Amino acid sequence: MDPWGLTTTALLAGVLFLIFLSLWIQGSKRGKLPPGPTPLPFIGNILQLDFKNITASFSQLTEKYGPIYTVYFGTQPVVVLHGYDLMKEALIDQGDAFTDRGIIPIFEDVLKGQGVLFSQGERWKQLRRFSLKTLRNFGTGKRSIEERIQEEAQCLVDELRKTKGQPTDLTFILRCAPSNVICSILFHERFKYNDEKFLYLMNLLKEDVQVLNSKWVQLYNFLPTFRMYLPGKHKQFSRNVKEMRCFMLEKVKEHQKVLNPNNPQDYIDCYLSKMQQEKDNPQSEFDLENLLATASNLLCAGTEPTSSTLRYGLLLILKHPEVQAKIHREIDRVIGPHRVPSMNDRQDMPYMDAMVHEVQRFITLKPFNFPHALNQDIQLHQYVIPKGTTIFPMIFPVLHDSKEFHNPDQFDPHHFLEKNGKFKKSDYFMPFSIGKRSCLGEGLARMMLFLFFTTLLQNFTLKSVGDPNEISIKINHVGFTNVPPYYQLSFFPREGIRPS
Repeated sequence: MDPWGLTTTALLAGVLFLIFLSLWIQGSKRGKLPPGPTPLPFIGNILQLDFKNITASFSQLTEKYGPIYTVYFGTQPVVVLHGYDLMKEALIDQGDAFTDRGIIPIFEDVLKGQGVLFSQGERWKQLRRFSLKTLRNFGTGKRSIEERIQEEAQCLVDELRKTKGQPTDLTFILRCAPSNVICSILFHERFKYNDEKFLYLMNLLKEDVQVLNSKWVQLYNFLPTFRMYLPGKHKQFSRNVKEMRCFMLEKVKEHQKVLNPNNPQDYIDCYLSKMQQEKDNPQSEFDLENLLATASNLLCAGTEPTSSTLRYGLLLILKHPEVQAKIHREIDRVIGPHRVPSMNDRQDMPYMDAMVHEVQRFITLKPFNFPHALNQDIQLHQYVIPKGTTIFPMIFPVLHDSKEFHNPDQFDPHHFLEKNGKFKKSDYFMPFSIGKRSCLGEGLARMMLFLFFTTLLQNFTLKSVGDPNEISIKINHVGFTNVPPYYQLSFFPREGIRPS
């Protein structure tokens, strides 16, 4: 045989060997895992996922394989949990086993496991415990944080008055408002909406959302073995993260110059004081790199979900004028035209409370939330799932369960109201996930949503550009986040409301 023929035969044999090796490895892993679609060598089940609506792809697999099944992202097995009972059994009843974070390649490659959102083990425990305590001390659920949100809500009202009833795109301004609240917590500062540094920061956040929801980044995450060879926008995300860290580093240096450990003013002060306390502790995770990463985590995670929920909520109110009318009546009855809304009002405003919950349920902003990973072998139903396995707990089917919500595909605040009009709690309400890795800013986010929605509807009547019946509320499914559709609306000051 000629050399060329030998070379071709050898290459073919090598490729076949790799294919059989891949199949054997996947088959050996599948022996312990729940059933699922047969993966292809190297690329797994990626061809069975619709990147325009990944949620629908997973729901279709549930119909065939049941509420717990295995899919492969490349050669990486992922166990999908579908439904409330499985979510509770896993994340609550066996919650200690699910505290590790599943690897998300785009974040792992850029953040290197630093910060509170994507860290593991002892680092995550220390940073989360500290962050929860610090947020509580600075007023999550207390008056000080509430005052900051109330102040920002009034600033938002002032900005919207300037539109004088003209059609307005809220994407930018509704990113600024929650971001300013987070900035006030992190480094005791709020920005004017035209501040150059703030505009630059908002642009970074906007670009990150666009990049992370791009199809290239989804491929990057679903084909981790080949990610270094994929073109796309992931390099832009890396650059933006570096820019965000530079911004945070500048703020940290300003704080270091005037730090008074006995009188901390914000999150950064508290963290720097903690660093000093633990400087001789070799087990401490409190260093500068984790501070920069955690501060960036809190700013991004505290801004975009709240901003998107506000945008979606106002769109749904436009679509349903009867909802706006009921909210206005409740606000007029409980608060009146002049008093600043407070969290104490929520107990007397069941319809507004139900509306805020229903917005979060209906849009299901993060159908999967972030993946978990097992820190030990567990038994779930009849399956033994090994340590290190990535777990996808699906939030969407819980928030759209027809047994709990009578008309889950329709926006209806009565999903959270008793027949007598009182607010009705639901264990199925989990937009922030559940368990030990649920969103640490849940209390803050709930407060912002209630106060921003209430303040806006106390001051304004919302008008759509066209016929409300023609408004599209179709959810744009992109990647792991549902993105609000583009729209404009007009804000008309309500009668009897004095300009602030």
